Amino acid sequence: MAVATEMGVDFEEIRYMADFPDEPALRAIIKKLEDPVEALVRKDSQFKKLELSEDDYVGDPDAVVEVLMKYHRLFQRPVIVGSKKAIVGRPLDGVKAKERLAEFFA
Repeated sequence: MAVATEMGVDFEEIRYMADFPDEPALRAIIKKLEDPVEALVRKDSQFKKLELSEDDYVGDPDAVVEVLMKYHRLFQRPVIVGSKKAIVGRPLDGVKAKERLAEFFA
């Protein structure tokens, strides 16, 4: 993640397609998540093609886990996970991303 590298932040890159988190790991990320749980799901062309509805999982960690375990490609990335909290690194709009990272690693 360019913004984290630019800020000198140490982070671990997780290749979600090669090494997708198992269900317990995904639930651990959700417990730390500071963003709404539905932020973990990408709303891209694949999402539309699958005819999924965001209303089916808004605020529902179990439903998000179900969607992501079935459709790994919908996992929003990057997700930055620290020892106590996690944030979704999108949108990456420069200043806002830097502010969130600085707060996260403060």
